[in-house]
Parts: sequence; structure tokens; C-alpha cells
Amino acid sequence: MRFSPVAEISRHALLHNLERLRKLAPHSKIMAVVKANAYGHGLTTLARWLDQAGVNGFGMARLEEALCLRNEGICARMLLLEGVFSEEDLELAAANNLEVAIHDVEQVAMLERAVLSRPIRIWLKLDTGMHRLGIQPEQFAAIYQRLRALTHLQGDINFMTHFAVADEAENPETARQIALFNQLTRDLPGERTLSNSAGALVWPAAHGNWVRTGLALYGGSPMIAGRPQDFQLQPVMTMKTAVLAVRELKAGEPVGYGQSWRSGRDTRLAVIAMGYGDGYPRHAVSGTPVLINGRRFPLAGRVSMDMMTVDIGDAEVSVGDPVVLWGRGLPVEEIAECATTIPYELLCSTTARVQYQYVE
Repeated sequence: MRFSPVAEISRHALLHNLERLRKLAPHSKIMAVVKANAYGHGLTTLARWLDQAGVNGFGMARLEEALCLRNEGICARMLLLEGVFSEEDLELAAANNLEVAIHDVEQVAMLERAVLSRPIRIWLKLDTGMHRLGIQPEQFAAIYQRLRALTHLQGDINFMTHFAVADEAENPETARQIALFNQLTRDLPGERTLSNSAGALVWPAAHGNWVRTGLALYGGSPMIAGRPQDFQLQPVMTMKTAVLAVRELKAGEPVGYGQSWRSGRDTRLAVIAMGYGDGYPRHAVSGTPVLINGRRFPLAGRVSMDMMTVDIGDAEVSVGDPVVLWGRGLPVEEIAECATTIPYELLCSTTARVQYQYVE
């Protein structure tokens, strides 16, 4: 038996979530966001599954991600969410039929200078309140006219924005962002995309022509304190491992680095083959839940690079018993909260030591 973590990736769960998103946004196309190795799930396999399921397009952060999928034979529409930053990369994008976001005046000037082998489709990104990337509202009219004068664009200029607090369903800021976006783009031709996963789930007024779904597609909840079951989503990744050892512990004896945890009673510990070297959060607190044989047990002491310890009391647990760190039966959101982080980080932090198992 090998005592090493396995990320089990479920095709069934992925396609279930895709159908749920189609039902929640029935009048929008689905742009599957596959950046960061498909949120840690495996870029090429996940993209092939989604392409076979007829997803409308893909969104990614980096040119390399898009070129990888083109090399895999995937012909769907692809949008580089940060655009490109050199004329060489702009030509690569055009030659591979990639779409690019335009979010500042330097990218506009680069487009004006460019001599491309084929027309390129662009998305003008508006800063409606995120204040990260995007054209300021007062710049919009002048930049839009500059782009309209270009002769090497494919189709109409499209429009996008990004929400800052869509994960807070009661926060009025998202409605303000929607209103500003609609005001700026009213009566103009072109496609629109406003919504991330949170927008797709709870802001139907922002669905537009496309919803850009990342975390929800992988079965996570983007909402503050939310859970996947709130939206009938299923976790695509289940992080699994096994019990490495079972130890006796006397009352008052400390466990782990820093001796930060002591049992108030005689107990037993299960040593789990998983640590921060595999992507488990080091700052997960004692009490963070772990499933062994389908039963919840609390983390005891600090997470090490390769191992972690769990207080199992007098439960029947043996070496080799199956362990779930997050996924089916244990939402990744709960682990993230125990580590004062977000589920996005946990999924994306899976390291190269973890084996991937793709299942139907």
C-alpha cells in the first residue's frame, strides 16, 4: 500500500454542476474558467470533459493555458481574461483564434500598432468598482471610439466587468456595478459578460450573454459562509489519503511541533499521510474535521509537511483506513474556514506530490 494523497476528480460531478449552472442561467452561455490548472483539478482533462459536454467557451489567465488547449485540439472560443502585453503575444492570440481582454490604454495603443495575420475578437473590460483591471468610466467613450476605428477586429467589440462583492448576496454594491455597466454599454452592439460564479448563482440581472464560472463549476460555493448544497452543487475533487499509523496517547501529553495541543484524557491518535507539502493548509486549527471511514474526527496539533494527527479516541481505526480531507461528505469550504482562507486557495494549492485519479 502506498501512503500518499490522491485527488479523485469526478467527471459525473463536473457535468452535474455544468447542468446546474445552465439551469440557473438558462439564457446565458457558459464560459468555463480553467485558469490555475482548472483550479487545481487538471487543465487538459477537465477541458476535454467540458468540451465534450458542449460548454460554450473557456476563460483563462495566461496565454500558455490557451495554447495548451489549442494543442489538445480544443476549438471552442477562449478568452484571455488579462489580455496580452506584447505585440508578439497579440499575434499569437490572433493566429490561434483567441479572444483578448483590453483593460488599459497601453493595450489599446498596442492594438492600434499591430499588424495581425487575422482579425482578433476583443472584450473591453470596464472597471465598475473592483479597481483592479479595467477602463475607468470617464475613459470609456474615447477608448471605445479608438477601438471602433480599428480594421483588424473580428466582429463587434464585446464588454466585460468583474464584481467585487458578489459573494455577499445582500450587498448593494453589486447592483450598483450592474447599473453602471449597463449605463455605459447601453444600446451598443456586442456581447456582455459580468458574472463570476457568485454572479451566476445569485445575481440573475447580471447573467448577460455569458457567465464566467470557475469555483461553482468545480462544486464549490463562492458565497460567504456558503456550502455547495445550497445550490445543489457536487464537489469535483475529493482529496483522499490513508491512516499511516495509530498511536496511544496519555492524558496531558503534547502532540506535534510546538506541543500546541494536549489531550485532556487518555486517547488514541491516527497519523494521516497528508501535510502542507501536499497542499493541506498548515494553519488549519486543532479541531478541523477529517473523515476516517466516513466518520468525523478532529485534527490534533499542528499540520506537518508530510503528516497530520487526528484524535480518534476509542474508535475502531486501523492502518490503511481511508481518509477524506475534503470533498464528498466534507465541504472544502469548512476546511478553508478552519484555516482562515478560502476554498479557491485550497483547491489551487494541491502540489505535484499528489496523485490524480480521474473517475467517471
